[in-house]
Amino acid sequence: MQVLETPLSSTENLVFHVQPGGALKGTFRVPGDKSISHRSIMLGSLAEGVTHISGFLEGEDSLATLRAFRSLGVSIEGPEKGQVTIQGVGMHGLKKPQAPLDLGNSGTSMRLLAGLLAGQGLEITLVGDSSLSGRPMRRVTDPLRKMGAIVETTDDGTAPLAIRPVKALKAIDYELPVASAQIKSSLLLAGLYADGETCVTEPAPTRDHTERMLKGFGYPVQRSGNRISVTGGGKLTACNIDVPSDISSAAFFLVGASIAPGSDILLEHVGINPTRDGVINILRQMGADIEILNRRDVGGEPVADLHVRSAQLHGIDIPEEQVPLAIDEFPALFVAAACAEGQTRLTGAEELRVKESDRIQVMADGLAILGADVTPTADGIVIQGGTLQGGRVNSHGDHRIAMSFAMAALRAQGAVVIDDCSNVNTSFPGFTELAAVAGLTIRAVEDN
Repeated sequence: MQVLETPLSSTENLVFHVQPGGALKGTFRVPGDKSISHRSIMLGSLAEGVTHISGFLEGEDSLATLRAFRSLGVSIEGPEKGQVTIQGVGMHGLKKPQAPLDLGNSGTSMRLLAGLLAGQGLEITLVGDSSLSGRPMRRVTDPLRKMGAIVETTDDGTAPLAIRPVKALKAIDYELPVASAQIKSSLLLAGLYADGETCVTEPAPTRDHTERMLKGFGYPVQRSGNRISVTGGGKLTACNIDVPSDISSAAFFLVGASIAPGSDILLEHVGINPTRDGVINILRQMGADIEILNRRDVGGEPVADLHVRSAQLHGIDIPEEQVPLAIDEFPALFVAAACAEGQTRLTGAEELRVKESDRIQVMADGLAILGADVTPTADGIVIQGGTLQGGRVNSHGDHRIAMSFAMAALRAQGAVVIDDCSNVNTSFPGFTELAAVAGLTIRAVEDN
């Protein structure tokens, strides 16, 4: 097994140069799940006792959450090779930080912390980088205000978020206007500090890591269909957490091995939570050869090894019920569609336009540069499969865009050069090294 954790440079001008062709082969374990890493720090900090975490993702986003809780007075050892130890301070043990909490590029950190901190009785400001400061926050702050929170944004509804002390939050019954795990989680975390039962109803299933982990820390969570609820006033009890590999990071290798002739890889210990497995379902519908082996349960999360061999993919109309289950994996899936026979059509994915970049437009622009026939729509994209050329594309600082185009080179007829790749380190430290070991001819260059 090859495990590589060497971080990329944090330079502003990191460029990926990827030579065309090749195949992916070998047995690998990709880094730990980012969503679970975030939540393990948050709940471990609020728990009573000592929480031990293994497999923690040492990417910039997860580290932003870790640093935030250190600033809030929590003693955290590590990370050291994925190992983290947290001395929990209990539900009401956080301290006012000396400065604004800088969450970098991490939308998950900002949205979840907005809910978690709204009822702490502390004055706290959340800030982020230029990308995060342009992302919509009213979808979280509006329902939090209905709970009695005081959370101020800019006039555009973006960060910085200024959280003011309130005596208490009140429980609400809230129907999510869009399927979003971040909004759901933010409100459930606020609900831990509210008087009464906070209920969130989602229009479609979204990732349920928050609910699973709350139960793991001994906090009751009720679910009835798409309605999830918590009652305020309880406590969290420390536990041990083994973070599975991130299916969102595995997705690049699932796609790469599927489209590159002669590929045969085994990805070990991958989280296959049923609220996150859309990328597997969609690729299989497109004809991918993906075997799910050694299924097991680790700390309340389903885990398996994924055996992937190259296959001739065909275009499909992506089922809308799969969209929330694969929302972060669509940049990679767009590459698969561009290499498939026939047409692939995605609808119901307007959420992609407000991620780290407008992922529909940025992927459409890049794929067009590589010679693909793509038509972006308001809530999706239409891709006609064909032959990819080489070319120079811009990731617009979006880690998932950068890694997706790197995999596209496996089927391109010329080199693919990808600008603005430094943010790959937010979710997948060591990507270029692991991809190179797997068979991609890739190098990262500081372009000044």
